[in-house]
Amino acid sequence: MFVPVSRCRSCGSDTLFSALTLGTTPLADGLVSSEHVDAADPTAPLALVTCADCSLVQLSGTIAPDILFPADYPYYSSVSPRLIAHFAESAQSLIQSRQLGVNSMVVEAASNDGYFLKHFQASGIPVLGIDPARGQAEQARALGIPTLASFFNASLAATLRHKDGVAADLFLANNVLAHVPDINDFVAGIAILLKEDGVAVIETPYLLDLIDNAEFDTIYHQHVFYYSVTALERLFLRHGLVINQVDPIGIHGGSIRIFVSKNDKMTDGSKAAFLAREAERRLNEPALYSGLQASAARVRHDLTSLLASLKADGARIVGYAAAAKATTMMAYCEIGRDQLDYLVDLSPAKHGKFMPGSRIGVFPTERLLEDQPDYLLILAWNFAEEIMHQQSEYRRRGGKFIIPVPELRVIN
Repeated sequence: MFVPVSRCRSCGSDTLFSALTLGTTPLADGLVSSEHVDAADPTAPLALVTCADCSLVQLSGTIAPDILFPADYPYYSSVSPRLIAHFAESAQSLIQSRQLGVNSMVVEAASNDGYFLKHFQASGIPVLGIDPARGQAEQARALGIPTLASFFNASLAATLRHKDGVAADLFLANNVLAHVPDINDFVAGIAILLKEDGVAVIETPYLLDLIDNAEFDTIYHQHVFYYSVTALERLFLRHGLVINQVDPIGIHGGSIRIFVSKNDKMTDGSKAAFLAREAERRLNEPALYSGLQASAARVRHDLTSLLASLKADGARIVGYAAAAKATTMMAYCEIGRDQLDYLVDLSPAKHGKFMPGSRIGVFPTERLLEDQPDYLLILAWNFAEEIMHQQSEYRRRGGKFIIPVPELRVIN
């Protein structure tokens, strides 16, 4: 199942060095149904290596995408109000700036349940979604959004372009570029499908935010890559594509939005600023990553010490979010049923299931007010403000929040 890598997945170099080790963990998003609760979890090493040549940070091994993204993949983008608002605003901005209309075509890879494309379609713009998860693709189709239940790659792009006549004025890829093991095949597909004057707009978590904010739990087996602009530029140039613009965004603990095209006529100064900052940090040298290993160990020590102290005092603690990052946090920190009574999550697709490894049950968020535990450990800390606002009644009744990253905080 787990295949170690000896060469960079982007540039092919064999000059890889160890950047971070998090042990052996269950597969993130591998929620367990009640009928399989006694079965053993698939596990794999979770570690990062860095390419000294192109600076790309990547997992030390690969697991086949069809194992990581099965037909019953539980992540639905429409569950988060913050994401819904973010992409509604982004869609309107892109429609106006790119002057999209009825003669345009918008294609999205990893389109999930149509949460983004529906805003373009509502403006009369033709759209096409591509997502391998059957449930999400079916939900998008139910909204009237044409969606292919498939992985996006160069072969599919060639079929769409040359057989079906699909060419993208706007190609979207949000929080998927990190998930694709054969990243050259994916980017080659963008180059095939993009019109000569088309633009690809891509959002992905940003490496330096991960390092600077101790975001080690954003590392899991679906996330093969952890991108810098330096690594992205070298990747896209290899396929005749140019990064024109880079914008920082506050999603998922710190991300970047990049604009990519087949020419440099739209390039502004934002990319140069990122590249200069990254050159100063020396991304292709081991020293930068030693601090990340230390930060992960600090978070583990501080969080487990707090949980042990609270439990010794008789406190009842519940986790919020059966998310991918929760799997990493709980596995690395060895958090189980001795620390957490149960988890809650907004997504109905996760209710009645159990977390991989710990076998802690997942319930609807309504249980918090029925049960009123003493503390809520926010495992989806990147949505902490949204979650605390959502759970204002729990807080009014005396509930307290624990936020583990970047610094451990207890909020009364």
